[in-house]
Amino acid sequence: MATGLALPLGACLALRRVPFRGFILSLLNTGMGLPPVVVGLLLYLLLSRSGPLGFLGLLYTPGAMIAAQMVLAMPIVASLSHAAIVNVDPVVRQAALTLGATPFQETRAVIKEARYAIMAGVMAGFGRVMAEVGAILIVGGNIAGYTRVMTTTIALETDKGNFELALALGFVLLAISLVVTLALRLIQKAGRVGSAITSWA
Repeated sequence: MATGLALPLGACLALRRVPFRGFILSLLNTGMGLPPVVVGLLLYLLLSRSGPLGFLGLLYTPGAMIAAQMVLAMPIVASLSHAAIVNVDPVVRQAALTLGATPFQETRAVIKEARYAIMAGVMAGFGRVMAEVGAILIVGGNIAGYTRVMTTTIALETDKGNFELALALGFVLLAISLVVTLALRLIQKAGRVGSAITSWA
């Protein structure tokens, strides 16, 4: 979800004249280092019964946890996607325009050229949410069987002194992250090989 919002935002900031673009980029860059507990606290205030979004009834639900993770991941993916697209050779855009490409086709061509760097940004965002504890603990409430996730379980078991279980869960979390990262690396490698073969042909 964060990628679905962040990638179009990064592309728009890189390829179009957007009012207050510098300010928006500064906000995104600042957001890359947002303390998770601050994000959790702000969302808690928004989603609590007395908050402006309290009528949604999202506090202490998986939806609130997803919202917190999206807020944390979106600036990372958007900023790194923007940087990747800005660094694409201008010849790509010029060639697309020369061939009569529409603005959408031009954007798609540039994103395709920057796809490997964009994927690295997505991986960075994924790493941020995989390791998240503070924000989801605040807005999720760590309710057993409902909003308790692996990272909050590790924190809870550590507090209880169950270090063996906490370490085991930590290794499982690392293994999941490694598998996903390796899968994305294989996709990147396959794409590069395919591009090289196409260019050679």
